[in-house]
Amino acid sequence: MPEPRLPKPKPTPETQAYWDGARAGELRLQRCRACKRAYFPPRPFCPHCASRDVEVFRASGRATLYSYVIHHRESPGFTPPYAIAVVALEEGPRMMTNLVGVAQTPEALVLDMALEVEFQALDAEISLPLFRPTKASS
Repeated sequence: MPEPRLPKPKPTPETQAYWDGARAGELRLQRCRACKRAYFPPRPFCPHCASRDVEVFRASGRATLYSYVIHHRESPGFTPPYAIAVVALEEGPRMMTNLVGVAQTPEALVLDMALEVEFQALDAEISLPLFRPTKASS
């Protein structure tokens, strides 16, 4: 029996630039031109000052591990155990993601460890940003 596939995200007009970036191998965030703060997830206004003067930019793809939980139950597209992580992006925002290239154990998942983005293609349209330890920290 084939392994169940990951659920496929459905881009919206507000998130299309983010998903287009992921497909191109770029982590794209939004930044407010009024208060200069980056934010995630994508939306048409700044969550800090409510300005609608926002821009999309290419983020560095660097982050640190902020928090995680190790999930031990089966879920479509995932083989337990697997970490559900919150990473702090170098640009400031935090995002929920999964970790790859590292054992999914408390001993291996060290808070504040340096991470970098990697993209996993679900199909020709959607790629998911995942994070792995940087080469310097692995």
